[in-house]
Amino acid sequence: GPFRPAAGGSPGYRGRHGLWYAGAMAPRFEPFAGLRYDPSIPLEKVIAPPYDIVDAEERVVLAGRHLANAIHVELPVEDPRTGLDRYQSAARYMARWLEEGVLQRDGKPAFYAYRMTEASGASSTGVIGALVCDPGGSDILPHEQTMPKDTTDRLDLLRACHANLSPIWGLSLTAGLSKIFEPTGAPTAQATDDDGVGHALWVLDDPAVLDSISAAVAESPVVIADGHHRYHTALTYQKERRAAVGDVAGDYDAVMALVVELSEEQLSVGPIHRTLSGIPEGLDLAETFGRWFDTVHVGPLEESLVDAVADSEALALVTAGGVWLLTPREETYTAAGSDLDSSLIALVVDEIPGAQIAYHHDWHSAIDAVNTGDVDAAVLIRPVTVAQIDEWAHAHRRMPPKSTYFHPKPRTGMVYRPVKG
Repeated sequence: GPFRPAAGGSPGYRGRHGLWYAGAMAPRFEPFAGLRYDPSIPLEKVIAPPYDIVDAEERVVLAGRHLANAIHVELPVEDPRTGLDRYQSAARYMARWLEEGVLQRDGKPAFYAYRMTEASGASSTGVIGALVCDPGGSDILPHEQTMPKDTTDRLDLLRACHANLSPIWGLSLTAGLSKIFEPTGAPTAQATDDDGVGHALWVLDDPAVLDSISAAVAESPVVIADGHHRYHTALTYQKERRAAVGDVAGDYDAVMALVVELSEEQLSVGPIHRTLSGIPEGLDLAETFGRWFDTVHVGPLEESLVDAVADSEALALVTAGGVWLLTPREETYTAAGSDLDSSLIALVVDEIPGAQIAYHHDWHSAIDAVNTGDVDAAVLIRPVTVAQIDEWAHAHRRMPPKSTYFHPKPRTGMVYRPVKG
């Protein structure tokens, strides 16, 4: 049924952490009847990574894997044979899959327990549901500042397909949340992706379980870990549809979200390394970093040395001239007003005229760029800890852009959420 957001504000609520959230409305997390692939279709053939981490080459591979691969709607291309633009093409795929029974709608609203298991055995279990959008934003908190990005793309796709294709990723501050939806028995659907990560989905439709999940998520704020732009797209679409239908509630009042408990057991957080280019000729980078860090030159740019430094998760500067370990000074933390490596590095970069930053989830690609001469230097940073994320979330502070890389990434195609109207 349609969502019924409460009118007005509320005096606040107290979460399990004991903090009082004044003037905030509790997050509303509700079940929905999802669209899932016909069980006869091998799930490995049709799931795809999120649109923003798929390059052109990988898209071709995924699109050729199956006519119903999620990439056809998640990252559509125009169809010159029919004259359809990329959004019309996505809508046509979605309509055809529904018409032919490739996608089947679940018979009643459900939450979907979702577990991702890495080859190492580490796993993360969350629950997919419909997170009601709050234009005030008080109960759904941004995790980090975002880089400029074209948000009209996802909005045009939502308008065309009338569906949430991939979930945003929310972190719940409710302690013990994972125990409430801990799945039992064999999964309803499962697949292994190209990186060797296992993805398993369980349909949860027992009314008592649904109520307990909604109540537990409502106890604390939800922090957006991944999908800030898609959440803002959902808010824009909600406003647009409300204006068009006389402020009537509907599916557009919510967005599909994977909610995971903010805990060490459920999260794998990786660093996002930096590369620097555009450094003025004659500027000594090690000396420049030395204004804010104690620097130790540990040797030349050799693979074995960089391997050791990266594996130790040390903060390091890498140039064609060698490798330096960086130890922040106390005054550096004070000047940055932050304990995050991304903030500390920004102090140095801000002092270098014309410096340009690029971001790398994998340190190998950052070092390769130094070796090929495409960049002047790489800065290897340490991953943000779950404790830091928790502290910043409770302080309602946004981390700097590109501070965290949550992995593995949820796959598009495990379940879709229809959005009528």
